[in-house]
Amino acid sequence: MFFLKRRFAKVLTITGAAMIGAAFSAEPASAGQVAPPPLVLSPNLTEPWMLQLQPRNTRRATAPTQRRQVQQPRVQRANWWSRRTQPAPQQPKRQTRQIAPQFLPTVVDYDGPYKAGTIVIDTNARFLYLVQSDGTARRYGVGVGKPGFEWAGTHRVTRKAEWPDWRPPAAMRKRRPELPAFMAGGPENPLGARALYLGSTLYRIHGSNQPWTIGHAVSSGCIRMRNEDVMDLYERVRVGTKVHVI
Repeated sequence: MFFLKRRFAKVLTITGAAMIGAAFSAEPASAGQVAPPPLVLSPNLTEPWMLQLQPRNTRRATAPTQRRQVQQPRVQRANWWSRRTQPAPQQPKRQTRQIAPQFLPTVVDYDGPYKAGTIVIDTNARFLYLVQSDGTARRYGVGVGKPGFEWAGTHRVTRKAEWPDWRPPAAMRKRRPELPAFMAGGPENPLGARALYLGSTLYRIHGSNQPWTIGHAVSSGCIRMRNEDVMDLYERVRVGTKVHVI
């Protein structure tokens, strides 16, 4: 900017000098004095500087080397941010098998022939009743023997066990060779958390690690209960309790 101001002042000085010279040349020379020659500036020296004084739009219009700008097509960029902020597609929820509500424990009226403290198992309705002394019974849902393994009879509870071990009978292992000869008690054991052994039979009232089977005919003759239900029943009965399976 300072450079342009100096150039502009120089042009004005030269131009003023030319005008003064022209004025002196117009007056008649006095006696004995010779008039100086007129001062003429070359257009090659003044034209570049005068062009700088013109408005910018005029300079651009007259510039012979002005390049024409070609507008490039705008490239549509992928909206990566919106893709990152979009919620991931929801995975279908895994459905868990639930016990039917009617097989959850409850207290019902009871006016049957069995006295208080007796266990009655209705295999057709899939319910176990513990008869109480106030005209009611505690009712639990159970799983029973599948077709071909049904049975009925009267026995007594001869033994009680917490987290019982399991030794599948030889006949069961013959039908299912993949079964182990022995399985220690625990959450993976099919006998569940508690077991009530019935007389000298191989049948038991026991828990299950498959609670969704309650209410169905799925066992090899044993009476299955939910673990929490068989634990409740275990605390309410004693060895010697009579059990009627009908």
